[in-house]
Amino acid sequence: MRIIPFVISTVITGALVFALNKKWGAIPPLGKLLSPQQGFWQNAEETDHDYNQQLDLDGLKGKVNVYFDERLVPHVFAQHDEDAYFVQGYLHAKFRLWQMEFQTLAAAGRISEKMGSDERFLQFDREQRRLGMVSGAENALREMEASPETKSAGDAYTAGVNAYISSLSEAELPVEYKILDYRPEPWSNLKTALFLKQMSKTLAGSDRDLEFTNARQVFSADEIARLFTAVPDSLIPIVPAGTPFDSPGIVPQKPAGADSLYFGRKDSAIEVNEISRPHPNNGSNNWAVNGTKTQSGAPILCNDPHLGLTLPSIWYEMQISTPTMNVYGATFPGTPSVIIGFNDHVAFGFTNSQRDVKDYYYIRFKDNSKKEYWFNGQWQPTKLRIDTIRRRGVADFYDTVAYTAFGPVMYDQSFSRLGLEGKSLAVRWVPQEPSNEALMWLKLNRAKNYQDYEEALRTFSAPGQNMLFASKSGDIALWQQAKFPARWEGQGVYIMPGEDSSYMWQGYIPQRENPHVINPPSGFIQSANQRPVDSTYPYFVHGNFINARGVTAHNRLTAMQQITPQDMMKLQNDVYSSFAEDAVPLLMKYIDANALDAKEREYLSLVQQWDFYATADAKAPTVYQGWWDSLETVVWKDELTRVKEKTAMPDEQALLELLLRDSASKYIDDVSTPQPENLQQQVTKAFRLSAANLKKIEGGTGLLWWKVRNPSVPHLLQQAVRPFGRYGLQVGGWNNTLNAITDTHGPSWRMIVHLTATTEAYGIYPGGQSGNPGSRFYDNFIDSWAKGEYYTLWMMKESEAGDKRVKWKMSFS
Repeated sequence: MRIIPFVISTVITGALVFALNKKWGAIPPLGKLLSPQQGFWQNAEETDHDYNQQLDLDGLKGKVNVYFDERLVPHVFAQHDEDAYFVQGYLHAKFRLWQMEFQTLAAAGRISEKMGSDERFLQFDREQRRLGMVSGAENALREMEASPETKSAGDAYTAGVNAYISSLSEAELPVEYKILDYRPEPWSNLKTALFLKQMSKTLAGSDRDLEFTNARQVFSADEIARLFTAVPDSLIPIVPAGTPFDSPGIVPQKPAGADSLYFGRKDSAIEVNEISRPHPNNGSNNWAVNGTKTQSGAPILCNDPHLGLTLPSIWYEMQISTPTMNVYGATFPGTPSVIIGFNDHVAFGFTNSQRDVKDYYYIRFKDNSKKEYWFNGQWQPTKLRIDTIRRRGVADFYDTVAYTAFGPVMYDQSFSRLGLEGKSLAVRWVPQEPSNEALMWLKLNRAKNYQDYEEALRTFSAPGQNMLFASKSGDIALWQQAKFPARWEGQGVYIMPGEDSSYMWQGYIPQRENPHVINPPSGFIQSANQRPVDSTYPYFVHGNFINARGVTAHNRLTAMQQITPQDMMKLQNDVYSSFAEDAVPLLMKYIDANALDAKEREYLSLVQQWDFYATADAKAPTVYQGWWDSLETVVWKDELTRVKEKTAMPDEQALLELLLRDSASKYIDDVSTPQPENLQQQVTKAFRLSAANLKKIEGGTGLLWWKVRNPSVPHLLQQAVRPFGRYGLQVGGWNNTLNAITDTHGPSWRMIVHLTATTEAYGIYPGGQSGNPGSRFYDNFIDSWAKGEYYTLWMMKESEAGDKRVKWKMSFS
């Protein structure tokens, strides 16, 4: 009878082996994950982990030495450019492989392959592909590989990534692969192109065309133009006001009948709530001052790009030195070159242009086959692309996307997330077109002067960027560079008719006419996502601009003299709100304090005594921001709720300037009530509504500004691996202060470059050099970043290999 217990134990053991090595829904194979030999235990690094290595790898022309400093920043020294890019790819993969691959899978609409059958993943994948992310990357790849420079760099980088991937054992896989239960696939130049397209979506993917189309049911085109004005009263443009502009090289013609068929059209409302959109506050600050304003007489350039904050970090810090370049700065894991940084001669940084380069067109198909669409008086053939979306655990999904003269049809009956009632929408987007963004960085990394910088930026098409420059020869400059459609006034604000060519783009603004400024008399240049030019610029400039930070930067830099890098550190961490400085007096003027109870008056006194600094431990910003948000709702809700679907709300700057210009504006009245309301009533109502919410908050987290906002740096997988993130950082700031930290969004890399004879540079980002949560270098910069501290950026010479700052060495041959 001993056989029975044996059989039972064998069956149980077999069942356990089967169960523990199978993925169950979102639960990874626990046997593999928990295995001491191969599982997550193997990802734990000792605090004294040894990064020294000697590697013999195919594909290198010569020897490369990499010296890691105490922060694990690599300083790469190579005799051949291709070898430097090979090693850059290897290092990116060694420290950030899962991150860089996952981001390109997202760009390609392939999340369902790895994440599973959740309908949200399928919808995301379909949207990515229908936007033209893959076809756009394929177009870019052809341009990249047609250029000997970018093909050489790309091939070398790809070879380096793959050299690392091919060396990986199961135990060495990044922990995210083990949790999600898949292995990395080989890298390719297409993946680099996909990564750059994902950055284009992040920075040039915003639009409000659908919301504005809905808003036409409530507001006239003239009202929309006023309420969503691109030229606020307080605008301080990037190009100084009054700068003369050349006559336009292209004058687009408005179609006949546009007033009735386009501006005056009242479309049925479109559902837009489920569309994935880039973060509305994606932006940045940068500024440069020349020697007339600095203590040393040398220029200083500063940059802090504002992006979603994640772990692993967006950036990877490094130095690359070859006979043709010696460049240091922040790199993107997934692409060769230094993206924001400096070399021995110049420094360069970027902020987002905020300009709209995406338009939608109504398409009329002949039938559900989508083989033909009506265009210019006849049925034209579409180009059909069948996309296979692989879904983990379920059958593949096949999606047929029709390409038209306007671009891919993003929304139609088979993907009608918008409630289009039989209509289809094609999308025209600059990043869909052939381009070679990688070439600009190859050139910029080697730039020696303004002429080199100007030549480099001409190759850049998208996303639109404010490209700041400073040199040791004393020049400072900024170009807003991209391919910007030359639109007639109002073109692309709403969905356009797509039945003929009259509403198509008629060309691009000539590159030489893009907004730019060189060595201005003020001695400084600043950009903070505001409109680049005043109303005298001869082209229609449409976008989602941010105004207040530019005002603060301009005012601060105007007043500053004898500037040092330490002054710039304080400025990048400045939490003063110029917007609140203008808004609070208006609120105080119209609040009826007699209508408030004792607790409400206590809240009011906090705002009365506030100095407009949104510091972490202040309570006044919490009260003020709640009040202002409530006022926006009180003023606009009655108009906007007349449309069931989502519409655009005028931004805070528009409301403030409306109330300052006209305290009896018709929008102040709540049209849903029988009696008229005035501004005092609405300001007081907004405060009391906000105060009711403040009482709840005070009983929970309390009113301290940082606790209410909970600034955090989550993992890329968000709540799925919550312990891999950092939460509750005690920092101040807001989206309209220079230190633009909100919840999980803010300065992703702070850099200050003092262009003295020997460059003096400082920087920091909220993360760490390693993407491994088991490494002490995973998030070790975050606390210093939260405190507003900086690290010295060491532009190492190879002769300093014996310096005490060098902790490890990797040799490649």
